[in-house]
Amino acid sequence: MRRHELLEGLHELVQPRTYLEIGVQTGRSLRYSRSCTIAVDPAFHLINEVLCDLHLVRATSDEFFARHRPLAHFPFPAADMSFIDGMHLAEYALRDLINVERHTLPTSVIVLDDMLPRHVDEAGRGRDAARTRGAWAGDVYKVVATLRELRPDLVCLEVDTEPTGTVIILLPDADSTVLPAAYDELVEQYVVPDPQEVPDDVIRRTRAISPQNLLDSPIWAELRRLRVRDRKSAREGVRKELDRVGFRMPS
Repeated sequence: MRRHELLEGLHELVQPRTYLEIGVQTGRSLRYSRSCTIAVDPAFHLINEVLCDLHLVRATSDEFFARHRPLAHFPFPAADMSFIDGMHLAEYALRDLINVERHTLPTSVIVLDDMLPRHVDEAGRGRDAARTRGAWAGDVYKVVATLRELRPDLVCLEVDTEPTGTVIILLPDADSTVLPAAYDELVEQYVVPDPQEVPDDVIRRTRAISPQNLLDSPIWAELRRLRVRDRKSAREGVRKELDRVGFRMPS
């Protein structure tokens, strides 16, 4: 299954009331949204038809989140579903994740693209090597190891999509300060010269689950049902359902 097929399936199952997208490009992924949508990209060039209530923002994600009320277009200040496909460097992806998580509910779903590079060239911090062999994933895969170490409260699911893998994050916590506090130290670890030392489990996708199995999970209906709860009871309900279906942060 390709990443856009997964994203289309998630839109159908999650049925987000609000959708936030970081990295628009030609609007290919925006085609699937039918909800109130905010899409952010400093250089978008839409060539795909879009059919939703859309606020299209020509800005970097940092500029967007620096606004006083970045999600003012939404009927409530949170994104039921977000898709992060911005700059393919770990420090940018982490910063986008931090900013997105601040605007979530316990029932929100965060999707990160390009998380499972297939070879070292594809995982480089520069595009040049990847251009000779296809897609450029960059080194955003490093974010998963960070979440595994620092945020075991999250459920972070690596998904075996083509071409460069996807990660689904469930049970976000808008009040968490763990990642912002560690950001500067993490950037020092992230920014190293190419070629990157990509872990074998990333290249081989040993932790990745089948995208069809993910879509077939009963979790999505439960997330929709729990949206009407207050944050505390919604969090408890999502956690119980995640345990029931066996979705946990892989060790």
